[in-house]
Amino acid sequence: MGIREQNLETIAPMLAAFKISQTGGIDDLKDADIGKAVMLNANYTVGPCLSGSQLLGKLVALTLTDADTGKRTATIQIGGICRLPISSAYPTIGNRLIGGTSGTVRQASVLTGYDPVGGNIARGTVLAVNGTADCIALLN
Repeated sequence: MGIREQNLETIAPMLAAFKISQTGGIDDLKDADIGKAVMLNANYTVGPCLSGSQLLGKLVALTLTDADTGKRTATIQIGGICRLPISSAYPTIGNRLIGGTSGTVRQASVLTGYDPVGGNIARGTVLAVNGTADCIALLN
């Protein structure tokens, strides 16, 4: 009898709702961004992760579609195990993450002068890596 496959992404995700940041009156998150990494932009507003940004979590839902009118709210997974798209420098198992480009994450660099008081902005622990496509991380 072999080891049974498990979907760890379904175990106890922690979710929170946030407003969506805007640029020129247009939401920074679109339907196509669902599943991507997001960062905190301002008071309770989120947008796609940018290079070197602090990872907040994964966009799992939007209250309205791109075609709808009205103010949208983003549901963000801020804890638990999730799959995130990756970019170079690709993360390795056991390491931590920071924002990559356009809603991706990458391996965090070592502590440097740009980190805030209190330590490195890196977040999570990489549990598995799928080539150069995505990784599974524990948002802890």
